[in-house]
Amino acid sequence: MRTRDKDMYRKLLLSKRKALLEDMDHHMDSQVSTTIKESTGDISSYSYHMADQGTDAMEREKAFMFASRSGRLIYHIDEALRRIDEGTYGKCAVCGKEISRQRLKAVPHARMCIECKSSEEEKKPGRKKK
Repeated sequence: MRTRDKDMYRKLLLSKRKALLEDMDHHMDSQVSTTIKESTGDISSYSYHMADQGTDAMEREKAFMFASRSGRLIYHIDEALRRIDEGTYGKCAVCGKEISRQRLKAVPHARMCIECKSSEEEKKPGRKKK
């Protein structure tokens, strides 16, 4: 892979990483780091309605799920950046062939070519056979 292409993918990966970190910060600030009283704006000392507590719990759980999902994606982006530094970026981890430019543009943290990834997806449990 040419140096110019590596630089382009590095910028793309860093841009996606920055956006994910900002998104995680937003979720943490809006849901996780506030108390139930702060999130509802209620200043009374009376207990909350059960439905309100359920909604708050669901919103917090969603925020944790989004943060966890973003964290996993950041890990994969960091691994792709490491592969760029090592010189293995753009090569399939399974068969060793070059990953197509179209795939890397769509999924810049991809570690497998489309054929190997498709094969892996077909082998997943619960997947219907055609």
